[in-house]
Amino acid sequence: MARSFYEILGVSRSASEKEIRSAYRKLARRYHPDVNPNDRGAEERFKEIQGAYDVLSDEETRKKYDRYGDRWEQADQMEEMERQRAQAGFGGGGFSFGGGLDDLDIGSVFGGIFGGGPRGPRRGQDIESPTEVTLEEAAAGTTRTLSLQSSEPCTICGGSGAVANARCHACGGAGEALRPRRLEVKAPPGVRTGSRVRVAGEGRPGMGGGPAGDLYLLITVLPHARFERNGDDLTVEVAVPYLDAVLGGEVEVAALSGKVLLTIPPLTQNGRRFRLTGKGMPVLGQGDRRGDLFARVNVVLPERLSDGERALFEQLRQTNTTARAAS
Repeated sequence: MARSFYEILGVSRSASEKEIRSAYRKLARRYHPDVNPNDRGAEERFKEIQGAYDVLSDEETRKKYDRYGDRWEQADQMEEMERQRAQAGFGGGGFSFGGGLDDLDIGSVFGGIFGGGPRGPRRGQDIESPTEVTLEEAAAGTTRTLSLQSSEPCTICGGSGAVANARCHACGGAGEALRPRRLEVKAPPGVRTGSRVRVAGEGRPGMGGGPAGDLYLLITVLPHARFERNGDDLTVEVAVPYLDAVLGGEVEVAALSGKVLLTIPPLTQNGRRFRLTGKGMPVLGQGDRRGDLFARVNVVLPERLSDGERALFEQLRQTNTTARAAS
């Protein structure tokens, strides 16, 4: 017996939308073809995971799957059949010929179930592809090549989904066959964790002449060893020698665009932040606009002192002590 979509994702039938999405992302990262090149088993597993998520991530299709199982795609026809049965008097406790049997079109009902009847156009499901990018890639924009499946009419049933009034076994009644293809998708500058980059019409194919769904890159920006990101702003620590912190000076600050000079005023305290306007991340979809870079001061004390330096500090301490006593 084929595994249920819930078993494929490793969640219970009562799983929340968040639990389903989390399980999908975890499995997709593990089995994605880009992570497992030339691994046919991983590719098939990824297709299985994607198909299960496409159904369970949508509230309406999940309801249909919970009710009709593997025949969820025929849910509209099944519901129409139930409606006509009810109108004809086929109640839950047995048959009743009390009304309307002559109006019941049995042929049209069963024809719809097995693909021979008319189907209204239905939009295809959207696809989410989890994608990790570095901070530098998020700042400059980047391209990802995805392995996808394209559909074409099934050569056995000609796209009808049925052969001799029975579901086509070659395509499972879907009326289409899948073939692998690759697609390059551009993530624009400024994306952040949670950004969804939409590619129209590259999702699951529609049914009955309906339009295809969309493809979304679901972005995760990896942590950076130097920069902290907060929205479009960045924060970086800058080491300031203790003499420059006391007397003032200039230090170099690392930015994504290269190093910049920062003027340190006298008596700068440890932890103080300086704003470097326009040196942060690009603002998504707003041209050349950028966030700010905040330089956080880390005053660096010497690890050892020469005899002369120690004498000067002792003299400074004596001066401070005398001044405090006098006040």
